Formats: sequence, C-alpha cells, structure tokens
Amino acid sequence: MKFFKKITFTALAAVFAVSASFAGGASAAGKLSGKITVNGSTALLPLTLQAAKEFQRTNPKVRIAASGKGSVTGPQAVKKGIADIGACDWDASTDVPGFKAFSGQVANKVAVIPFATIVNKNVGVDNLTTDQLKGIFSGKITNWKQVGGADADIVVITRAFGSGTRVNYQAKALAGGDIVKKEKNYKEVGSSGDMKTAVGTTPNAIGYIDLVYVSGDVKAVKFNGVAATTDNVINGSYKIWAYGYYMTKGQPTGAVKAFIDYVQSKKFQQGSLKKLKFIPISAMK
Repeated sequence: MKFFKKITFTALAAVFAVSASFAGGASAAGKLSGKITVNGSTALLPLTLQAAKEFQRTNPKVRIAASGKGSVTGPQAVKKGIADIGACDWDASTDVPGFKAFSGQVANKVAVIPFATIVNKNVGVDNLTTDQLKGIFSGKITNWKQVGGADADIVVITRAFGSGTRVNYQAKALAGGDIVKKEKNYKEVGSSGDMKTAVGTTPNAIGYIDLVYVSGDVKAVKFNGVAATTDNVINGSYKIWAYGYYMTKGQPTGAVKAFIDYVQSKKFQQGSLKKLKFIPISAMK
C-alpha cells in the first residue's frame, strides 16, 4: 500500500502542479513546453497525478495542473477554455441520462474504472443484490436488519449530481433506479475522497466509490454475490465499472497529445495504472 499512500486526496479539489513533457523517444524529450490543465473526475485523479509524476521525469518543460471536482466539471471546463483535458467517467461526447453531449469534444479512452458499494466497517452485511441496493438508495429499505444485518438505521451517503461515479452507479448497480433524498440518515458529498471519509467515519453508513479508494475504515461488499475485484471485471462477472476518458476540444495536439499518449501507453497501462486498481483498456474485450 506504500504506492497508494503517496497520493493525497482532497475534499473538493486537489490541485497538483508538476513538470512534464513527452517520453516518446530521446529525440522528442525536452522539446515540448507550456502548461496542461486537467479538471474533472475525482475517480480518475489518482491516475492523472501518478501519470503526471512519471511524465515529468523526462520532460521538464511542461507544467501539469490537475484537479478533481466531479466528472461533469471536466468537459464543462474544456468547453469554457479553462482546461485542456476534462477527466470524465463517461463519454461526454454523447448523451447520457441527465447530461447532453458536449459538442466538438473528443473522448480519449484512458482506463477502465471498477466501482464498489462500500459500507462502514461496523456493518455486518457483506453482500447486497440489485433489488436491495435499489431499496436502500430509494429509501424503501431503511434498516440493516431488512437485508440480513443488525437492527440499525442505514445512513445513505451519495455523490452530488454531476458525479460520474454517481452516473455509473445508478446505471449499473441500481439498474437505473433513483437515489432519493431523505430528511435524515442521508448525506451528499462532492468527491471520492469525501465519500471515503464520510462512510468511514459514520457508523452504519453505505456509499459507493471507485476501487482505488477502498481501504481503511471502509469495506467493499459483494454485488449479487460477486466481489468487486479487477479480475472479476475482466472476466465479466462483476458489472459495476466504466471506461474513464480524457475529453479534449477536438483532436489533442502537442503536449496534451503527448501526455494522453503516455497514459495510454503499454508502460503506464501495465504498470502504475494496474497498481492503482484501474484496469488497462486493452484488457476488455
């Protein structure tokens, strides 16, 4: 876990600046310059930070600033011209439930993101079905004893509207079911880091997060009897996952293209990306 602990997660936005440039060969090294701004998904933030750290070693003239505030803010920032890359947990060049396509943007696929249902470590339940999850997040199931646990109120922690994690979790874990706001035992959070903190510090809490954040005081529960693991995503038995994208205004060029190329490279995909519990895009058939 030493590899993972080196990454710092913030509550709403973690802004990191590192130097970088293209690692595509000795002749190209050091020739690129400028600044790349990456905004958007907090699920993809650990991947972006690690890639930028590695990218800088051979390319000291490009500065990369990366922040995470939720997937929808990525393509929004690209549209406004305040970001070069919009990290997003869905292909924002097409319509998805709740969000129209961002015209003129190109979706550059960079990773497979496994998501997990998480609970506070005091919760005795280790498996939940689609129907049980739909009941919990719609407010129809309110006590852990209704799903085989202790007699205790369920505290629902969810992501705010605009989160790519929320979009994918609703579509795949809840089969398109609603997340209903309640007057009590309910909280919305703004980032993956906030989700981990809220579930980990709240007894009887349930939430959802991408697999890279699962550690410490939260535990992942099985979905329809299948554990949330990268192997189970690859073999097709675990269904709560999505592709992660770097959205750009048109086809990327220059330093932006060089950085995306590095993230998509075999070296990064088979190395650091896998260590962070993401899945290489080539692994999915």
